[in-house]
Amino acid sequence: MQHSHHRFENPPPMPHAIVVEVLGRALGDRSQEPAAANALVGIALNDDDWEFIEHCCLEVGARASAGSSLLGLTGLCLGHVARRFGCVSDQAVALAEALATRARLDPSDVDGRALDGIDDIRVFLPSGEAR
Repeated sequence: MQHSHHRFENPPPMPHAIVVEVLGRALGDRSQEPAAANALVGIALNDDDWEFIEHCCLEVGARASAGSSLLGLTGLCLGHVARRFGCVSDQAVALAEALATRARLDPSDVDGRALDGIDDIRVFLPSGEAR
């Protein structure tokens, strides 16, 4: 019997113009979502521009169709912003809360990563403050 071993690696950050392009393609073609997921996670974990990361998350959250794997990931990435920078905007908090609510109501609409994201926002934002 042969075993395959999977190894997880965090994706590297990409230049902003490439991220915007990759996300735009995925929002029009769901087959492009894996590349968009890598782009989003790469910036959420490694980019130093929290406003750009948040902008990308807000775009994806507003434009991705129901059931898109990018929705739960968007909530998680907003949690990463809160953890890394100690801030997110009121609009981002509202999106993260909406995604978490959708995930609780229908995990086939938004996956559970949105719940992890809202938990991070609540933990890492001092007294729920948004910026």
